[in-house]
Amino acid sequence: MTSLPPPSRKKLGLVIDLDTCVGCHACAVGCKEWNAGGIAGPLTDSDPYGKEPSGVWFNRVHSYELEATSACGGATPVAAQPAQTLHFPRSCLHCETPACVTVCPTGASYKRGEDGIVLVDEDKCIGCGLCAWACPYGAREMSPVEGVMKKCTLCVDRIYNENLPEAEREPACVQVCPTRARHFGDLGDPDSAVSKLVAERGGVALMPELGYQPVNRYLPPRTRRVGGEEAVVETADNPVAPSWLTRILRR
Repeated sequence: MTSLPPPSRKKLGLVIDLDTCVGCHACAVGCKEWNAGGIAGPLTDSDPYGKEPSGVWFNRVHSYELEATSACGGATPVAAQPAQTLHFPRSCLHCETPACVTVCPTGASYKRGEDGIVLVDEDKCIGCGLCAWACPYGAREMSPVEGVMKKCTLCVDRIYNENLPEAEREPACVQVCPTRARHFGDLGDPDSAVSKLVAERGGVALMPELGYQPVNRYLPPRTRRVGGEEAVVETADNPVAPSWLTRILRR
């Protein structure tokens, strides 16, 4: 059993704004383009233009139709939710205590102490798939061509690349997002821009009850008006609102 390192002080991660994500998939395409030639490349595809295409994608975007709900009174009020399309980007959350690292029999999955990024050493990976089974967020991608597991690296070969202009030293998905729905930074620093954004918007972690302490945060949609009334959506300070984000993730 692989022992976990102590929680890192620096916690590099992503903050994704579900209010401004339009589901364009630019993040997924930009990620694939950069990482196809990066440290985790190649990212293989099988029959990409056929009837059953498959391939390795570090970032995937799911779209859901949320039905409208009405507010009601009572001891436990139910918050109103407007009908809307929610676009939900999904990738590795770089957990503080990642299940994938715990179950890896060879130590191929590991968490860097200096910045908290979870990576895979492909030279040690035997393709057993235990990490994919253990990850509750579906963030692992098996490459059938190489027989090894792959995942989001937070573009570690980009964010520290001194040959790039400093403004470009961020994950490819953040660089290409046309609506600026993705943000990158140190979530271990309460004074960082991403930490302040999470505090201001009530950013949430996915399924925190599991205890893996995901670093990435999602910013919930802002308040909408329904029939002249303010519709309430779930935020950190609104515990009575429906847990729509958790329900979506578990579908």
